Amino acid sequence: MNQRLWEILVDSFPKILVRGFTMTLPLTIIAFSLAMVLAVFMALAQFAHVPVLKQLCRFHIWIFRGTPLLLQLYLVFYGLPNLGIIIDPFPAAVLVFSLNEGAYCAEIVRAALEAVPAGQLEAGYCVGMSYLQTMRRIVLPQAMRTAFPSLANSLIAMMKDTSLASTITVTEILMASQRIIARVYEPMALYMEAGLIYLMFSTVLTKLQKMGERRLSAYTSKEG
Repeated sequence: MNQRLWEILVDSFPKILVRGFTMTLPLTIIAFSLAMVLAVFMALAQFAHVPVLKQLCRFHIWIFRGTPLLLQLYLVFYGLPNLGIIIDPFPAAVLVFSLNEGAYCAEIVRAALEAVPAGQLEAGYCVGMSYLQTMRRIVLPQAMRTAFPSLANSLIAMMKDTSLASTITVTEILMASQRIIARVYEPMALYMEAGLIYLMFSTVLTKLQKMGERRLSAYTSKEG
C-alpha cells in the first residue's frame, strides 16, 4: 500500500465512521422501533381474526414484501413530490424502512403467536383475565421470546440495507464513502473501508443478539 493511499484511508475512516453513528445507526434504531410497533399491531390483528383489520394488514404485507425496497424509497422521495407531498431525505428513509421492515416482522411475530399453545389463552381466562390482559401478560411475552432471534436477524439485515438510503441523498456510510471517492478516486480501497465499518456494526449487533438469547434462555429456564 503506497503512502498516499494509506493517508487517504486514515483520514477518511473517522469521517465515514461518524456518519455511521450519526446517520446509519439512528436510521436503523428509529425505523426498526417503529417497524416493531407496526409489526406487533398487525400480528395481533391477524391473530385475533379481526376481519377488516386482517385484510388491511395482509394487503400491507403483500405490497411491501412484494416490491423492491429501492423502488419504495424512490416512490416516496421522488414520486410523492408530484402529488405535492415533499418529505426530507431522512424522514422519507425512516418511513419507508419502518413500513417495509414492519411487513416482514409482522409475519415473524404472527408465526410466534400461533406457536404459543392454545391452552395459554384458556389459562388466562380461567384466572379471570380479559382477552387483552391475557395477550399482554401471557401470550405476547412468550411469542416475543420465540421471535427474538428472527427479529434480531432482521435488525442486522436492515442495518445493512440502510445503504440504499444513499440513493435518496441520506448521507450515511455509503454516501460518505462515495463523496470521498469522488474527490480522491480510490473506489476499491474506500468501498472496502466502508464494508469494514458495516462489518463492525454487524458484529456488535450479532454479539448483542447472542447476549439477548442467552438471557432469554436463562429467564425461560427459571420459569420452567
